[in-house]
Amino acid sequence: MRIIAKSTLRKFWESKPEYAEVKSPLEAWYCEAKKAQWNSPVDIKEQYRNASILTGGRVVFNIAGNKYRLVVQINFDVKMIYVRFIGTHKQYNKIDPEEV
Repeated sequence: MRIIAKSTLRKFWESKPEYAEVKSPLEAWYCEAKKAQWNSPVDIKEQYRNASILTGGRVVFNIAGNKYRLVVQINFDVKMIYVRFIGTHKQYNKIDPEEV
């Protein structure tokens, strides 16, 4: 899968000292997603049982023991993942993951 964009993830973990803890979990997710061959939401659920599948190709991943949430939009046909949001669980509760 091609991921747009790792820089969004990097900017988040560099934005505040307390977010530095999520660097390793996000890099691990990035490496796994980049190697993945997801053809449908079912493939994602097989690998990430706690992932939430939303409408419009959106998926919410729990990162670092659900302390952080990552919202992506996936185009399965062209194998592209677009990072739409990364934030704490509290920040996530203030957004509409289907609209970010």
